[in-house]
Amino acid sequence: MRLTIIGTGYVGLVTGTCFAEVGHQVVCVDNDTAKIKLLASGGIPIFEPGLEELVKKNVAAGRLSFSTNISEGVQKSEVIFIAVPTPPQPDGSVDSTFIERVARDIAAALTGYRIIVDKSTVPVKTGEKVAETIKRYGPAKVDFDVVSNPEFLREGFAVTDLMKPDRVVIGTRSPRPVEAMKNIYAPFNAPIVVTDINSAELIKHASNSFLALKISYINAVAAICEITGANVQEVAAGMGLDERIGRRFLNAGIGFGGSCFPKDLSAFIKIAEEIGYDFRLLKEVQIINRGQMDRFVKKITDTLWVLKDKKIGVLGLAFKQNTDDVRTSPAIELCQRLQKEGALLRVHDPKAMTKARAILKDVTYVDDMNAVADGCDALVVATEWDEFKKLDLERARKSLSHPIMFDGRNLFDRSEMERRGWVYKSVGR
Repeated sequence: MRLTIIGTGYVGLVTGTCFAEVGHQVVCVDNDTAKIKLLASGGIPIFEPGLEELVKKNVAAGRLSFSTNISEGVQKSEVIFIAVPTPPQPDGSVDSTFIERVARDIAAALTGYRIIVDKSTVPVKTGEKVAETIKRYGPAKVDFDVVSNPEFLREGFAVTDLMKPDRVVIGTRSPRPVEAMKNIYAPFNAPIVVTDINSAELIKHASNSFLALKISYINAVAAICEITGANVQEVAAGMGLDERIGRRFLNAGIGFGGSCFPKDLSAFIKIAEEIGYDFRLLKEVQIINRGQMDRFVKKITDTLWVLKDKKIGVLGLAFKQNTDDVRTSPAIELCQRLQKEGALLRVHDPKAMTKARAILKDVTYVDDMNAVADGCDALVVATEWDEFKKLDLERARKSLSHPIMFDGRNLFDRSEMERRGWVYKSVGR
């Protein structure tokens, strides 16, 4: 099928590329001229495992192209996907400016029946607003359908998640676009849930908020484990074997971050507030998440006492492994908290240092993870990169003035670290 994707961020670029990979003819549109030039030349603006190779492959095959012309994309495609940012506003609500603007641009370009698909994460009833906007600004007698098709992509695993989805949600007010949407997703062999637009939009916010809740729950359990001498990893393993619970998202740490969970959680709370429901459960999830960082910083200050002029090595800047995304990264927040106390930082991340430089100033960026500890008073693990498990622990121990590690992601075995002579502080163990 002929598809247009408007927006070339994480969601838009991965979606468009994977659609091309299964045989669709895809044009990705963005108003960022520099980004489109980069993509057209074979580069990509983000790190996502496997994505760069797929982009180059499908551009070479002629199935994937890039443009700044929305009108051309609308006119040449059967289905138009909206995958633009929906940033949070100061009160936690969603800024729908980009969605509204794109809806108006699509309306101006319509010449015949099209299916307009909202891929962005949006508040419930946004589909109705998009339909009203297109009807208001489009040609009088041109027909169209609006569909909600939320994404469920994990940064760092987005290509796998799209190529092998656990479900595809299609929300629509009319049966007319359903067959076309099923055809688009047919090559992925995934269960398809067809529902109304409002339910589809709620599925995304409800899903992400539940996962955030699960993380905060295990972090609260971790606090109890530390007080009682239990091991949160063993507790999580025992819980996770219950198929009603599952092991995923039961990893204690320094809290969740990134571009989705904090934003979607705040948005869902605000959505509920606007319709008269006080979602106190989700407010507590936010409180626990903020408190987890406080607890970890206190571990560091309790051990090192005065942080002013202390040199601390930090492993990890991305909000999670397998991505270069530093938006709302707990690792960045931790660095900033340590800096505020006067600490001097040496930092390393396998992929995120370029983007971190725009946010995190007055630190020493180190290319080799094994050199981060050189001359430091302590070492901190802030992101769960698998590479960090291969750290030369003996070199790091000798490089530090004192062999102290604060492991915010529980990457290392506590007994083994203590046997090696480390003062080792982790989360919930």
